[in-house]
Amino acid sequence: MDDKIRILYIDDEEHNLNAFKASFRRMYDIYTAISPEEGKRILQENDIEIIITDQRMPQMTGVEFLESIIEEYPDPMRILLTGYTDIQALIDAVNKGQIYRYMTKPWNEEELKMFVRQAYEVFSLRKENKVLTKSLIQANNQLEFMLRQKLLS
Repeated sequence: MDDKIRILYIDDEEHNLNAFKASFRRMYDIYTAISPEEGKRILQENDIEIIITDQRMPQMTGVEFLESIIEEYPDPMRILLTGYTDIQALIDAVNKGQIYRYMTKPWNEEELKMFVRQAYEVFSLRKENKVLTKSLIQANNQLEFMLRQKLLS
């Protein structure tokens, strides 16, 4: 079984996609998309844990992409990567795209690895929390049922 973290990287510049894949393919299970549409297709076909997207793309911005997938794919952690310092993009990323991190290009490989590790820890904790919450609700429902049965006897 492959335990590698599954990362989707979306960027309209193919050389960035190739550089990312070359740098991280040994550590992570990398999926790349040259457009937001291709990114959505990959999300439909794969369980992705971390999404990294460029901010400035021709079809839509990275924030617009992240905002568009929140309802259908709420769980993956989101990292916005940009070559530009744009305070409005940062504000939108936090408020609309629910990003975990905002990074500038060119990325620092060690810093990006650290952010991916941290994002995956948060992803795993949230997943575990959902499972525990579901179990707690089920146990609570069973206790309530048993209590009602006892009160009716």
